Amino acid sequence: MPVEVPAPAAAPAPSFWRDLNATHAVSGFIGFLFATSGPLAIILATGTRGGLSEAEIASWVFGSLFLNGAMSVGYSLAYRQPLAFFWTIPGTVLVGPALGHLSFAEVVGAFIATGLLMMALGALGLVRRAMAAVPMPIIMGMVAGVFLQFGLDWVRAFRLDAGIAVAMTVAFLLVGAVPKLAGRLPPILAALAAGAAAICVTGSFAAGGLGDLGQGPVLAAPQLLLPRFSWAALAELVVPLAITVLVVQNGQGVAILTRVGHRPPVDSIAVGCGAASVLSAFVGAVSTCLTGPVNAIISSMGERRTQYTAGVMVGLYAMQFGLVAPLLTRLMLSTPPAFIATLAGLAMLRVLQSAFAVAFQSRFALGALVTFLVTVAGIPLFNIGAPFWALIAGTLVSLVLEREDWHGAAVAP
Repeated sequence: MPVEVPAPAAAPAPSFWRDLNATHAVSGFIGFLFATSGPLAIILATGTRGGLSEAEIASWVFGSLFLNGAMSVGYSLAYRQPLAFFWTIPGTVLVGPALGHLSFAEVVGAFIATGLLMMALGALGLVRRAMAAVPMPIIMGMVAGVFLQFGLDWVRAFRLDAGIAVAMTVAFLLVGAVPKLAGRLPPILAALAAGAAAICVTGSFAAGGLGDLGQGPVLAAPQLLLPRFSWAALAELVVPLAITVLVVQNGQGVAILTRVGHRPPVDSIAVGCGAASVLSAFVGAVSTCLTGPVNAIISSMGERRTQYTAGVMVGLYAMQFGLVAPLLTRLMLSTPPAFIATLAGLAMLRVLQSAFAVAFQSRFALGALVTFLVTVAGIPLFNIGAPFWALIAGTLVSLVLEREDWHGAAVAP
């Protein structure tokens, strides 16, 4: 099966600036903000524990933001769909222990090998076939299990910082309750503004707060890192990273976009993720993936035809802030956890609702339930995260106990 290419336009390509509106600009910013809060902190924590220098960590952040942002812009414009790419969070966690006994050069070599493997699998058309073998309800059971944490974090935010959580939630509900107002002012933007105001009023920035933002370097200084290929690193990292990206994370993104009516180019995405992973590896960044949460945010707001502009905006934000990665890092680490938790939780409410509805509406419901439970349990096996094993378990249970659902089933996502 050939890799999907952008179809020739039947009419002149729509103008990006004509299609862009406030809703998509805001949803793009919310998606970007989500991607550069907790996930960015995971990079910092992983690099620090792994003994990387400040320059190496800053280079990693630059590659994760700038290069993946450029890919998001290109793919979203080419396919006229919201296609946002960032780095694999489970893969970042996986790299942490490896840095305890492998050199960073060996890990970079594994990143490159993983990228080449993903490019080959995508070019051969194997990724789409693998995804087409699993029914959509089972995939959405995995998505629901992964995204459940965001909803729970929103609820827990009321205990972390009730002032911020209440202000943001009330603003979100008040604007959302008035359809005419919500059509002009996205409720999530109202929540963002209310949260920022609450932070300023309460002075709840982390120790040092805004005063520390001017301390230290501002512009990113990416380093060119030469790889070292070792069997130990390749055996430990390549297969788990490839499965995490292609099956788990890309699977989430594809399922979410398909559910709302888009047709993401699965194999082209795999090839692009592989190429971007190879390129970003040379500045120390972990493998690229089609991000599930960010694409969920930007595809849940506004008209579907113009949602690609939100993907472009995510990429542009990432590229701009990638150039000032050190400053961005200090800013995000100063933001109260309750702010990000509430913002992400509110943005994910409709997405989580849709995932549950698709997973448990009728066919394959038992397989979807098993998938959901294994995902929520979060127990990795052989260095591969729980969502992958959840898909395996849910599919096997469904094949044994829901045989009638498989007869004549069109299971492709």
